[in-house]
Amino acid sequence: MSTLTKQNHIGRKISRIRELRDMKQEALAQAMGTNQQAISAIENSEIVDDEKLVEVEKALGVSVEAINNFSDEAAINYFNILYDHSNNGSQGAFANNCTFNLLDKLMEVVDENKKLYER
Repeated sequence: MSTLTKQNHIGRKISRIRELRDMKQEALAQAMGTNQQAISAIENSEIVDDEKLVEVEKALGVSVEAINNFSDEAAINYFNILYDHSNNGSQGAFANNCTFNLLDKLMEVVDENKKLYER
């Protein structure tokens, strides 16, 4: 028996998307107008009916197609691409765009503090 998750387990995909959006089951339940136990049942279900899937779509802010096609590997690759772009000097999500030298600014503050202390 394989320990890998099944690729078409819709409930697990919903759970992972919810976690990536930093949302708890209670928050998703509130957005859908239901309770946490119902969300737990949805996330444990391999197949979710279309009506519930549309409700989840609206609450999570992602399309049904995105839920159906979601994979952890694709999400990891997406974030790796963002990180790689930032390391190559392009404008990635984590690019550092400082226009001043931090050490120079620190020394300016130290000098200013000395002047204030001397007064």
